Amino acid sequence: MTNAHPQPALSLWKGQTIHVRYQPFERRFAYDLVLIDLDIDRLDEAAASSALFSVNAPGLFAFRTEDHGAKQKGAPLRPWAESELAKAGITLDGGAIRLVTFPRHLFYKFAPLSLWYGYGPDGDLRGIIYEVNNTFGETHRYVAAVNPGRNAHSAPKSFHVSPFFDVTGTYRFTLRSPEDKLGVVVESLRHEKRLHMANITARRMPATSANLLKLAVTNPLSTLGVTLGIHWQALKVWIRGAAYRPKPAPPETGTTIALSQQIRNADKRKDAA
Repeated sequence: MTNAHPQPALSLWKGQTIHVRYQPFERRFAYDLVLIDLDIDRLDEAAASSALFSVNAPGLFAFRTEDHGAKQKGAPLRPWAESELAKAGITLDGGAIRLVTFPRHLFYKFAPLSLWYGYGPDGDLRGIIYEVNNTFGETHRYVAAVNPGRNAHSAPKSFHVSPFFDVTGTYRFTLRSPEDKLGVVVESLRHEKRLHMANITARRMPATSANLLKLAVTNPLSTLGVTLGIHWQALKVWIRGAAYRPKPAPPETGTTIALSQQIRNADKRKDAA
């Protein structure tokens, strides 16, 4: 990725997410997913990529700027992203910012995790924003400086996501620079023991009308299915006896800085990120 824009304004990532709960019992589930990858400075070009994709307008698949960032209609995305990255000491000097997220499908969008990749003018990855949403309509960001290749970050858990886990312990994020393969792992830890792990692995594919139409036919629930799946799995966990924890008040600040962490040998052997 350079100033010449070798990557298209819009592309797709097709793959799978796996979730594993380790405490108080082990439970694993997986489902297929398709994500969109947008250059936030080239949204008009992204909208022109396919008649089945729109930006800030109705469409079979769409992206609305108000679903992200400041979440205000008409608010530009770049100043918000640059401000968030600056909290972790990251400057992009005008480099590209790409947002990987779930598309809006018809009337609905829910993105448990969106990834903002910030690049320098030379195309090297400099920073990442992990934008996390819960099913209560709340949002929190974990921001970290990164290097090209594989990275690991650690941050105190600051945000309520699951009603079956307290807002205690730490998150460990592991990711690679997205080129032809997307990989990210999010682990919830307490006293260095894993409570939960979620990962995403995907391959890049062009955002053609044919691919979008195939997605609509083969996965008609799309992002709505993500929300239904979350509640269905939560019901199964509750039936098995997991203790329910009421939602606490959201944190006073909407951003937590994640610090770089050395990637251990065991992490290097993971194929997931």
